[in-house]
Amino acid sequence: MLTGKLVRLRAMEPSDAEALWRWNSDPEVMRWMDDGYPSSLAQTLARFENRERNSYGDVLLGIETLDGGRLIGLTRLRDTEPEIGNAEFDIYIGEKDCWGKGYGTDATREMCRYGFDKMRLHSIALWTVAENTSAIRVYEKVGFTQDGRQRDAFRRDGKWHDMVLMTMLEGELVG
Repeated sequence: MLTGKLVRLRAMEPSDAEALWRWNSDPEVMRWMDDGYPSSLAQTLARFENRERNSYGDVLLGIETLDGGRLIGLTRLRDTEPEIGNAEFDIYIGEKDCWGKGYGTDATREMCRYGFDKMRLHSIALWTVAENTSAIRVYEKVGFTQDGRQRDAFRRDGKWHDMVLMTMLEGELVG
């Protein structure tokens, strides 16, 4: 487990599937994410039970609060290749009453620290919708910089949105 100031990151358990299904079924939580097609709780449970264990190429961790151990979200380093030392970063806080309280910042910082210190990554990248300003603030706070923009790359509610590429190199993590 990885422990920050506000959160603990831990491996996901099959018992976490119901929370994930609930978050993925909430349009407000999924507002700026590619949510794919709807799935049932049974399908989500099966996916969790058949999920391969964490590995260098794909590390998925649940985000728990330190005060109470409540699962509030998840974070992931994926598409990682040791030959090039790069990974893609994902995160979301699914419990809306936990938004804006620093949990996402703390979890982002701890997951990136893990990537740089334990996995020996050189670069961590992410894509986010340009209008997702709260997420961009979190990413910049921990050391990500905006490197590029892909125009009209994400469609939501009948409108196209630009995506922003952000990266952080080893040695740039803040905090």
